[in-house]
Amino acid sequence: MERYECLCGYVYNEAAGIPDDGIAPGTKWEDIPEDFICPLCGMGKDGFTKM
Repeated sequence: MERYECLCGYVYNEAAGIPDDGIAPGTKWEDIPEDFICPLCGMGKDGFTKM
């Protein structure tokens, strides 16, 4: 499972998902909707880089 970091430092971990936002553990980054925004700063998916 991969991790992706936002410009603000928030890390999306595929293994953990974001259950509070309806993203189940194990959800791959490519399966996250294109309109996803960072829960901390509001940046879109294009502000994230693979770690």
